[in-house]
Amino acid sequence: MSRQAVELFHALSDETRLCILDRLMDGERCVCDLTDMFKIGQSRLSFHVRVLKEAGLLRGRPEGRWRYYSIDQEGIQELEALVD
Repeated sequence: MSRQAVELFHALSDETRLCILDRLMDGERCVCDLTDMFKIGQSRLSFHVRVLKEAGLLRGRPEGRWRYYSIDQEGIQELEALVD
């Protein structure tokens, strides 16, 4: 199994990370919104977001003092290809 496959499946193995992906299906969200939605600290949320980004499933962009996250469609396509 490839390293990328391991990272993808690891990223999807946690309920919180699956919930983050689910919330982002509706579009881009600020990290502050995600922190409020999940009622977890920013450091804990950052850990989950980092795992998803490293797996290629999320994109982040800065705006002012906040970061906004969205689903990386290329990463989702790679996941779909892997599962097929």
